Amino acid sequence: MAFRGPKVWLWRWRRNPLKRRADTVEAWVLLGAWVVTVLAGVLAGWTASRGVEHGLARERLDWRPAVALVIRQAPGSSGSAAAGTANGGGRPVGDGSGVGDGGEVDDPNAVDAMNTANDGGGPRVWTEVRWTGQDGTPHTGQARVRPGSAVGTPVTVWTDSGGRLVTRPATAAQAHTRAVMIGALVGVSAAAVPFVAGRVVRGRLERRRLDQWDTEWTDFGPTWSRKTW
Repeated sequence: MAFRGPKVWLWRWRRNPLKRRADTVEAWVLLGAWVVTVLAGVLAGWTASRGVEHGLARERLDWRPAVALVIRQAPGSSGSAAAGTANGGGRPVGDGSGVGDGGEVDDPNAVDAMNTANDGGGPRVWTEVRWTGQDGTPHTGQARVRPGSAVGTPVTVWTDSGGRLVTRPATAAQAHTRAVMIGALVGVSAAAVPFVAGRVVRGRLERRRLDQWDTEWTDFGPTWSRKTW
């Protein structure tokens, strides 16, 4: 087993008569690779994180809850459908709880109440519902409700600015967590490109240095007048 002396840090940057040009080139390649790796990872991760958080914030502003009516009997037993909802408990239309005439919900307190109800558990089935968009246009589509929900049962749905059904937008805390996770993933992926490229270049320099050693040994070996085995 070959003897290894103590590891010397930054030896490629020190003056040494045995240091070759390839060592200096390798030092600059390693430095550049590490700098680009850190910068690419940080910038890509930060940009992706800000983009995701900004997009989710716009969803919270643009997407609005609305009250829809079941227009087709939901499959399943009606015993669990006292107040169906697309994502949880329902809310009757015109109960003075912040639901507008077109089915949109304008009162923030009503939104919070529906969000709390939407967190309720229980099985859900798909059925056809009808709702009115923010522009007053009627829409129909599929939503998840409690099993056995009868025709005319009010359910809570989320719609975008065009009146299309969407999922419930992420909360600020959920958006932050999601943005951090996506930013970290994008940052690591972006940093991997210059890191791998630097390792490849370093490997080629290492193979070239070994080839040079073989060539120099072939030229120098026969000049020895005596060999010891």
